[in-house]
Amino acid sequence: MERPGVPMPGKNRFRLASGTAIWAAALFLWLPALLFSQAPTQTTGQQTPPPPPTTTPPQGEPRTVIINGKPVDLRTAELSFLMVANNRPPRKIADVVMPVPADNVQTDDKIALGRRLFFDPILSADKTVSCSTCHDPDRGFADAKPIAVGINGRVGHRNSPAVINRGFGRGHFWDGRAATLEAQVLMPIQDPNEMDMKLPDVVARLEADATYQAAFQTVFERPVSTEDISRALASYLRSIKSVDTPYDRFVAGDTTALTAEQQRGLQVFRGRANCWVCHAEPLFTDDSFRNTGVSWQIDPATSQGSFADDGRFAVSRNEKERGAFKVPTLREVARTAPYMHDGSLATLADVVEFYDRGGRANPALFPILRPIGLSADDKAALVKFLEALVGPVTK
Repeated sequence: MERPGVPMPGKNRFRLASGTAIWAAALFLWLPALLFSQAPTQTTGQQTPPPPPTTTPPQGEPRTVIINGKPVDLRTAELSFLMVANNRPPRKIADVVMPVPADNVQTDDKIALGRRLFFDPILSADKTVSCSTCHDPDRGFADAKPIAVGINGRVGHRNSPAVINRGFGRGHFWDGRAATLEAQVLMPIQDPNEMDMKLPDVVARLEADATYQAAFQTVFERPVSTEDISRALASYLRSIKSVDTPYDRFVAGDTTALTAEQQRGLQVFRGRANCWVCHAEPLFTDDSFRNTGVSWQIDPATSQGSFADDGRFAVSRNEKERGAFKVPTLREVARTAPYMHDGSLATLADVVEFYDRGGRANPALFPILRPIGLSADDKAALVKFLEALVGPVTK
């Protein structure tokens, strides 16, 4: 197997690949032909979206295997497989099962305790910052700042991601460094730029509060502990859902739930713009990590490019993921400006323009990204559709 930063000679590059990888590559080839032969069927009242576009081989260094005596660009096969996997008739979000750890089942009392902790600045060193400071329910559980700001005005490194529907997800934070919600909720508490608390001090502070003592005894039947703090907070996060938007009513059969312009935007989303490839319905994310070029910056003095933020690479050490970031959900997206991991795009119109240009070219750009050439009306319709992904949020 190739190690990051240590490429193998070209003709032997894939000779060491396992039989499983070769089999998977073969699977990538015939699945698109099988599944793309039928356009996705839609719920009553919807128009049938156009079939997924064919993909041209991405440019750059070849990554080939020999199948049936012919060289095949493996990157194209991988992309085709992704498009097959995400191109299925949209399910109702109510039918999507949320995974819950066996040792942290949801209960009303536990969710209530987690909600109290989420909004309580007691978790921060100076008692001025709570989880809700950066994850405001009125802003889709994000905030209005390009970069998160913690105690004493300390500026972090990235935009505060929305935590809508994170209970359905995997690999949390923009770089996916937390495998579970239970792990994720403890990290901002300890981050010097956010809440700057040591976990033993958090436990001691809560233990000193008689009402928290009683609450933890009620929920867990034991004193306050780090593990139970994480369980309570994670349980509350799993309760934060966006499941009843005009889009949801439309796919359930209410043909009046979306305006004509929003329906046109949905067709652009599923058609020429290819948004669905990563923002798969009904969660509007596939929880993958993609390089769209946001982090690629050109030094005007040298005209040389580099990544301002390595993104997923810092966690995986996989060169192919340098500059890649979590695909965020688009649910409630109209409330969560500014956008991208660095908050560099102020409006949804800016986001649409960025992708219409094909993202920002760089050595690891996601292959499907290329200039699209949407009309002004299509861009406006796409924005209107994205605004239809807003509805009541469980708080």
